[in-house]
Amino acid sequence: MDPITHPSAAAAPGAPVDPIALTRRLVDIDSTTGREGDVAGVLANLLRDRGYSVLEQPLDAAFGDARDRPPGSGRTNVIAAVGEPKVVFSTHFDCVPPFFPSRIEGDLLYGRGACDAKGILAAQLAAAERLRAAGETRVGLVFVAGEERGSDGAKAANRIASQAQYLINGEPTDLRLGAATRGAFRVRLTSTGKAAHSGYPELGESAIEKLIDCLNALRLSAWPSDDLLGTTHYTVGLISGGVAPNVIPPHAEAEVFFRTVGEHDAVRKTLAEAIAGRVAVEEILELPACRLHTVPGFETAVFSYFSDIPFLSNWGTPLLLGPGSIHVAHTEREHIRISELTQAVDVYETLAAALLATV
Repeated sequence: MDPITHPSAAAAPGAPVDPIALTRRLVDIDSTTGREGDVAGVLANLLRDRGYSVLEQPLDAAFGDARDRPPGSGRTNVIAAVGEPKVVFSTHFDCVPPFFPSRIEGDLLYGRGACDAKGILAAQLAAAERLRAAGETRVGLVFVAGEERGSDGAKAANRIASQAQYLINGEPTDLRLGAATRGAFRVRLTSTGKAAHSGYPELGESAIEKLIDCLNALRLSAWPSDDLLGTTHYTVGLISGGVAPNVIPPHAEAEVFFRTVGEHDAVRKTLAEAIAGRVAVEEILELPACRLHTVPGFETAVFSYFSDIPFLSNWGTPLLLGPGSIHVAHTEREHIRISELTQAVDVYETLAAALLATV
């Protein structure tokens, strides 16, 4: 791993950050997952200019000569500090497609990543600089790539030794502290039948009907519950099968995405009982539900999405908080309220100060 570079001698420690201008600057760079290199470079240079020690942690192999690289390649995490961090702000700078640039309409700042999570990143940096201006140097920054497609950036960052005691991870929470987040359990159900002419159904076996029977059994099942997170729920997100309208279908499959509330063995048991061996089960993704640290005086809520938090265990006790609504993230109307973005700087500063007072 490359060593952390030395801060710039021309830096202005604690200079104010305009979170609106920085959000727009970052949003206007296409950093859909796999194309994060350009935005990482902008962040690294910005932080160096502000006097941070910066580590650009590579996530993938070089493409050789820079002139031969695809736009946005050379993906890196950007990790920065000015002292020994005890509290770390963290979020991701990759986004889901499709990219669209920033615009302002009234109090709303639109653009891909406006709330998930470039606006969050801008507010975190602005809060860190306020604390630094007041003489606080125990705040670090862990900005990662790849959250939207497997958290490869967070997994890489977790290989770094850290003495941080608290991790404030940023995702859209409407400025409420996350008390817990659901886990994820994704499976593929594959059904096998026997092809036959549809005029003679007795000669075949419909894989689609067998699969539908199993999906109906899932609807009738009692899934695990938790007092805080509620009851496990699921979505049949993908389904396919058959070869032609006039052929008894020999194959069919569906992908089922569970949002879980506890240990996954209970989900596996209920799933096995529901399908009763009628279809094959392939496990594709598994992420745990998380119980999170909260602080008195902050409104709390539970969330059905997951984040990088399970993969950043080396960076301290986790908290989850950010401006913006998850209900507009990943949509063509993604936006953040400018007033809420500005308020987020105050909230992050207050939260970090409260945590630093305990270490």
